[in-house]
Amino acid sequence: MKSKPKVVKEAIKDLIISMMDRVMDKVLKEDPFLVEEHHAKKPLYAALVPDEIFKGSHFERRFVTPFGKIWENLAKVAAEKSMGYAKMNFAITGNIKSERLRRISEVINTLEHPSKSKKREKPNWEKELNYILEGKGENIPTTVICDV
Repeated sequence: MKSKPKVVKEAIKDLIISMMDRVMDKVLKEDPFLVEEHHAKKPLYAALVPDEIFKGSHFERRFVTPFGKIWENLAKVAAEKSMGYAKMNFAITGNIKSERLRRISEVINTLEHPSKSKKREKPNWEKELNYILEGKGENIPTTVICDV
């Protein structure tokens, strides 16, 4: 029997291979870059920029779109193979105190968008959680969508 790390590694590898196979099928068979079509649709661009540049751009667009949710898919596969269960886009509904909700937004903004007078703060789970839990106020119904 394989160890859990090996099973997780294989599942992740299989997911990436499957996604790349779909991308390559799309780029090479379903929607290939056709030089003649490109020249007909965009003659000025074709005259100014080598076809290889647009061929690369064509591939990049078809690569990036399916890989947009790669991290969620990889996390789901890893969780399923190591812990036996995972769910994507799961809605959690409940009540939260109004000041806690405000403080959550404040902490996220501080972490993601430093001001000119303050540099970006490093995450500190314990400090942030304590600060949020000190918030009071009336309960507000809230729904949060969990990616994984």
